[in-house]
Amino acid sequence: MTSPAHIAMFSVAAHGHVNPSLEVIRELVARGHRVTYAIPPHFAEKVAETGAEPRLWNSTLPGPDADPSAWGTTLLDNVEPFLADAIQALPQLVAAYEGDTPDLVLHDITSYPARVLAHRWGVPAVSLSPNLVAWEGYEKEVGEPMWAEPLTTERGRAYYARFHAWLEENGITEHPDPFVGRPARSLVLIPKVLQPHADRVDESVHSFVGACQGDRSGEGDWRRPAGADKVVLVSLGSSFTRQPAFYRECVRAFAGLPGWHTVLQVGRHVTAGELGEVPDSVEVRSWVPQLAVLRQADLFVTHAGAGGSQEGLATATPMIAVPQAVDQFGNADMLEGLGVARRLSTEEATAGALRTAALGLLGDPEVARRLAEVRDGMAREGGTPRAADLIEAGLAAARG
Repeated sequence: MTSPAHIAMFSVAAHGHVNPSLEVIRELVARGHRVTYAIPPHFAEKVAETGAEPRLWNSTLPGPDADPSAWGTTLLDNVEPFLADAIQALPQLVAAYEGDTPDLVLHDITSYPARVLAHRWGVPAVSLSPNLVAWEGYEKEVGEPMWAEPLTTERGRAYYARFHAWLEENGITEHPDPFVGRPARSLVLIPKVLQPHADRVDESVHSFVGACQGDRSGEGDWRRPAGADKVVLVSLGSSFTRQPAFYRECVRAFAGLPGWHTVLQVGRHVTAGELGEVPDSVEVRSWVPQLAVLRQADLFVTHAGAGGSQEGLATATPMIAVPQAVDQFGNADMLEGLGVARRLSTEEATAGALRTAALGLLGDPEVARRLAEVRDGMAREGGTPRAADLIEAGLAAARG
């Protein structure tokens, strides 16, 4: 058994980056470790519920419930705020941990200050990745083409110059690209079946532990209505939810199917008036306890975020993937390739196309067989207990 240690976790205030880590943190606390969790105030209560001690800092990033337009539309629009936030966060975090150096740093992939602090403190750092990781050849196949145009601009060059300068100020000579994308040690909190080119991932660095979901009872319960022969959950997650036209198509697709009950999660940016007439068989919510619903659902219409994708797989729920941004397009391709989902673009997701995809999925016994196979494989990846075991092994190795 590993003797108790001070473990410090660092993340940004985004549901998709905080939620995947929470059960791992809860398990580490249960094993007797003192865990501090550096996080903006929005998530302080959720972090405290795990038994960890929130260490608060103020972020300049758009809030977790901000309109997606706050993030801009280009690659530089997306990455510049993270660097600016890291630079202004570092002094806050230095002060927050003054006189209380941890034995190990855990960090979300977006927490650049965490790796700087680990370097300063001379302690090991372990990345907790809530989505795909870089494979052998990733830089040539994805990174270079993605950055080819931005690097021809003054703005793109200025971004890299600022990143280089910040790292060098903190005694780090590594190039920003491997600093961000090539951690020394990584636990991947997704099932291996969702990882592109998994056969080219260095598993001496990246350990796939699969879904770390917990019982989620604190999020509330949901009951299948009496007389509901089929239940479909529609959710585009927490960020890219301003899609009233898409939700109207979902109502048209499923409301007319006899015995079907639709749970429509629309987020904070869509009003009831934008949905038009909604029949009694459609339950409209701004938020739902997603895992509780999925455990009773027959179909999941999802944006294919990493969290939602693995929840659909863990509950063996057929999916219609309608990706909206970033890694969701790749996840949707992976789900379709596994034979457990149909992918539609937002433009393709008409009522007719949604209904055809739904009936095709539910009428195909091969889909159910593949889902059961994937669910059973995920269970063998170890989840939360294995993640905690690997973190404790890292502690033991660091202590010699």
